[in-house]
Amino acid sequence: MEVILIKDVKGYGKAGTLVKVSDGYARNKLIPAKEAIEATPANKKALEREKAAQEAKRQQDLAAAKEQKAKLESMTLTLKTKAGEGGRLFGAITNKDIAEEFKKQTGMDIDKKKFILDAPIKSVGEFTIDVKLFTDVTAKCKINVVA
Repeated sequence: MEVILIKDVKGYGKAGTLVKVSDGYARNKLIPAKEAIEATPANKKALEREKAAQEAKRQQDLAAAKEQKAKLESMTLTLKTKAGEGGRLFGAITNKDIAEEFKKQTGMDIDKKKFILDAPIKSVGEFTIDVKLFTDVTAKCKINVVA
């Protein structure tokens, strides 16, 4: 019997896939547990429409991420902080601080987890960090830390 998985089922596949399972397993386990639905022609068409809609949304998100990447790479973010002798900062600048300052200066809200720092910034100067915007879209953002 062919079924369309609604949830991920270990050993069979991920949600939204069409799989062939034994009749008993489908009728007694998957369908009553609402983990799958029977693969009727109407359900197959609904699955195809859903996949097409997801792909269209993914393409739209990818285009938006590429546009955002172009904006990020063309600008320099300036962070002002307290610093001691030799340009060493009191404390450190983390990805949370960068995300907050980025929102203040540009108005664009990017999650702090998307700013990738190898280690917190602890000195004055100019730095380049990666910003992961989408699956395959990573921007290089310049940050200027001043005392």
